[in-house]
Amino acid sequence: MNPRQRYIETLTFGTPDKIPFKPGIPRESTIKAWKEQGFPAEVDRADWFSHLLKTLGITPEQTQPKIELDVNFTMIPRFEEKVLEHKNGHYVVQDWKGNICEISDEFDITYLREAKDFVTRRWIKCPVENRDDWEQMKGRYDVDAPGRFSEDFEQRCKKAADRDYLLDVYFSGPFWQMREWCGFEGLCFMMIEQPDLVAEMAEFWNDFIATMLERVFEHVVPDVVYWSEDMAYKAKAMISPAMTRQFCMPSWRRWARQAKSAGCPIVDVDSDGFIGELIPLWIESGVNVCDPIEVAAHNDINEFRRQFGKKMAYNGGIDKRAMAKGGQIIRDELKRIEPVVKDGGFIPGCDHGVPSDVSWPNYIDYARQLAQMTGWL
Repeated sequence: MNPRQRYIETLTFGTPDKIPFKPGIPRESTIKAWKEQGFPAEVDRADWFSHLLKTLGITPEQTQPKIELDVNFTMIPRFEEKVLEHKNGHYVVQDWKGNICEISDEFDITYLREAKDFVTRRWIKCPVENRDDWEQMKGRYDVDAPGRFSEDFEQRCKKAADRDYLLDVYFSGPFWQMREWCGFEGLCFMMIEQPDLVAEMAEFWNDFIATMLERVFEHVVPDVVYWSEDMAYKAKAMISPAMTRQFCMPSWRRWARQAKSAGCPIVDVDSDGFIGELIPLWIESGVNVCDPIEVAAHNDINEFRRQFGKKMAYNGGIDKRAMAKGGQIIRDELKRIEPVVKDGGFIPGCDHGVPSDVSWPNYIDYARQLAQMTGWL
């Protein structure tokens, strides 16, 4: 099987030749720590996986050159990134999304563009605090804005049609996106005090994403439609099931229906925190995969399989804390998840980005065991 076939077969409860090997992606600080523990100094973060495969003695699979569709679901234009203040070891910055926040000067503003590392921030002001702010924000989501689709988008789609690698489209879900606009506290207060405004924002985002997906599906059908929500605490969802049904599920249902009607086999939702209250709503909406199944947030992959059977498949689910401890602890952890691995519909891996307390020797040991479990060694 090629990587595309294997991924789809695994997460749709088929019969893959082996399970995709996805041990977990290290952050920048993790690579830095590893370089003091035997990881070669000359290997950068972009090449960490190739080096891991070489270390384990796994031959990398040869695939066609991957074509990225280069579709932009984010705001156009972006806000100007700038440092507003620097004192006492901290920056106050405006990020590209219009947020004013404070970060340690250990990092610079580029760390807010992508998840290169774990960056704690203090939110000071978010770009949408009232209806006037919202009216201005809407103008940044014109589907026809230059740069929304690459100039050679149709050619990229044609090249990607006959592929042996996985093709996905990724964007923010309604909760995630409204939180980006309003801030977490701001959004929660709005849901209570200004539900009509929140409903309007949710409907706008629903329509924007649906229109973008229509244009993608006209030219190519991806293998995965994937959106992020991050709408749960350690033990509970961040909003009630009633609010979830009101503000989020209309989008989830529509996008999942679009994807499946187009022939896309996998609709995947990402949320940190405890997702036990959310999985039934995702299933009802047409979602069939979720991740990363954080163990520290009381997610139990075995219990989820008992509750939801093969209505939901999973990515992740291996406790990063056990990876850090290594030895018998990680062996017991892999034994814990083994029943679901054997049952199918599960690609095991780290339940989030790999933190710097996971040493390079422990990571190699864990990855070797995982490679054996998934059929690579």
